[in-house]
Amino acid sequence: MDARKDRIGEHAAEHALPWAAGALGLVPGDSVDLLEWRQRAASIGAWRELSGYDDPADPIGPEPAAAAPDKRAAWHEALAALGPVDGPDVRGLPDGRLLHLRDTYPIETAWAPPWVGDELRQVRGGAREADLAVARADAEAAAAERSGHHQEAARHRVLAASYRAMSEAYRDRERVFAGVMADRADWEAATRAQRHLAVAADAELRRRHPGQRFTPLRSAEPSAAADAQRAELSLADAQDAREVGQWIKDLDAGRRRFATRLPDRQSLMLPAEDPDYGDLGQAFPAWTGSSRDAILQPPKPATRHRSPGKRRLGGGSD
Repeated sequence: MDARKDRIGEHAAEHALPWAAGALGLVPGDSVDLLEWRQRAASIGAWRELSGYDDPADPIGPEPAAAAPDKRAAWHEALAALGPVDGPDVRGLPDGRLLHLRDTYPIETAWAPPWVGDELRQVRGGAREADLAVARADAEAAAAERSGHHQEAARHRVLAASYRAMSEAYRDRERVFAGVMADRADWEAATRAQRHLAVAADAELRRRHPGQRFTPLRSAEPSAAADAQRAELSLADAQDAREVGQWIKDLDAGRRRFATRLPDRQSLMLPAEDPDYGDLGQAFPAWTGSSRDAILQPPKPATRHRSPGKRRLGGGSD
């Protein structure tokens, strides 16, 4: 794999691939700088090859789900390779601050909605198949009716009704799974800055202390659905359609809890030490990753009064 990574880095430098140039800048002419550029491009390119991610503008894309540890490890390495150009620069922070930032990773991942992309694809496929079965049964019923085979037509109408019930059941499950995935996208955006900081802090600690053993960053995301739960999504008849698994009901209930937590997080504000100043800004601001400046900048005091709709971190009041 190391030899393959080296070839990826060499190829990125030789052809000045758009994703590499956008992430790392132009290919340097100096041999020392070129070697570092290739090594960083190799880590990013290895992630792209492993994951199949091929966006020419965005070098690494979103962090993969917890169910894919190999991909997450490669993504973390790629994020560290981006460095301060497209990532947070934590090189000037003391070890204690880095350890604190690193410890926020399980906290941020603990409230992530579960990844249910596979389940969403499964129920959408089931709904399409049920819709096709409805169309076939309706056509068979109509043909039998025209031929005077009324008993056969009645049997096909019963089948059509059963398939319609299955289609509606699949669509109900689809709404739950699609909503959970939409919530996950919101979580992804709301926690991206803090999670990237945690990954960058972990990488910096390992760089500073190569002989010290650090436990790997581990996500606290909910576990993926079990095989037995996914098997429940394959509906065989109308009776199956009426029986909704408890885990799907729990997912729906979790959406309501998430809907209250997300606004609470987004409304948290950092208070200024001087009570005459307004808030210093959001406690968890969004980070787009496009700035070349370090993400940890001293906040500038605001002179405006706080909006009554925002809450201050720490619960203080005027």
